[in-house]
Amino acid sequence: MSYFLDISYGSINKFGEELCGDKVEVIKREDSAIIVVADGLGSGVKANILSTLTSKIAVTMLKEGASIFETVDTIINTLPVCQVRKLAYSTFTIAQLYEDGRAYISEYDNPPLFLIRDGKPIYLEKKETLINGTLVKESETTLKKGDLLAIVSDGVIHAGVGGALNLGWQWENTEEYLNRLSNKEKSARNISRSLLDTCHYLYVEEPGDDTTAVIVRVREPEVVNLFTGPPKNPANDVKVVERFVKSKGKKIVCGGTAANIVARELKTKINTSMNFIDPEVPPLAAIEGMDLVTEGVLTLSKTVEKIKKYLNSPYKDNSNKIFKGEDAASKLSKILIEECTHLNLWVGKAINPAHQNPDLSIDLSIKLRVVDELVGVMKELGAKVNVNYI
Repeated sequence: MSYFLDISYGSINKFGEELCGDKVEVIKREDSAIIVVADGLGSGVKANILSTLTSKIAVTMLKEGASIFETVDTIINTLPVCQVRKLAYSTFTIAQLYEDGRAYISEYDNPPLFLIRDGKPIYLEKKETLINGTLVKESETTLKKGDLLAIVSDGVIHAGVGGALNLGWQWENTEEYLNRLSNKEKSARNISRSLLDTCHYLYVEEPGDDTTAVIVRVREPEVVNLFTGPPKNPANDVKVVERFVKSKGKKIVCGGTAANIVARELKTKINTSMNFIDPEVPPLAAIEGMDLVTEGVLTLSKTVEKIKKYLNSPYKDNSNKIFKGEDAASKLSKILIEECTHLNLWVGKAINPAHQNPDLSIDLSIKLRVVDELVGVMKELGAKVNVNYI
């Protein structure tokens, strides 16, 4: 079975530093992902340079087909041990994950990764390999639906040292917290934000170390089909609606003309709600067989705005509030953020007659620009997006 790898990560800089000493690189391929987490020695500029060099070497070599052994050997030769502190210039974790569940992990002096399955920890058997005099721990496993994989820098397990906790959060406490989150949260982004938010709190908002968390959630593909705007050739209405209705996944219609076309071809009615929950967003409607029916460009623009706020909100903000409303844009945002791994956009290229009112400034180019923005934010969320112009 093919899964969807929902990947999210974030970092908190050490207090007083402009640059983070941790570096994350994620490369997504058609059926797999490469994740590299590097933690440079010390903090600030020097640590940032070391971790960036490490992660770039790793991700470039793996992308070009090098083995993990060759990659690790190159990194170790490039970044020798500090002769003063007897510490590695950069620690790292490398993971190669495949959508069929296969996972290969290599760890060098970073905290052990976390693997949560059905709310319980899974401990991987690790093979110790000596590469160029350096001990690297390797493991492989098969991931399953619902699994939560977490890779963290030591800033996470030391959270609270000198602040809320004398000895820091520690690995076991982090594991227990991730266990709870795995049952509560669905998306990787919500889990990574919650984890970093908690670390920031434990540090009393003055982190004593760079703090990074990478979360991978193994999910079944969740497909959303969104139809907006009338097809360029009205003769294609029947064919488009037929294909749209038969498509796998949730079905959303955005736009009055598009809704009229769908209702007409399905020989049913549009039921419009007159409950204006948000004066800035046109009301919802309903068509039998459709999961959501909204107005077009205005609602899509507001939805893009909400998703951008969600993506850019600080960790300490409760970003979930952004899409907890009952208005059309909030409902659409919630589906796209929490229930969409694959987005199929059906975009009509006809000039909508409803927009020819001289009092309205909406035209085809504006609609297409909004669609382009939607594609951008959905890709930033990690979704796979396919645009079908009709």
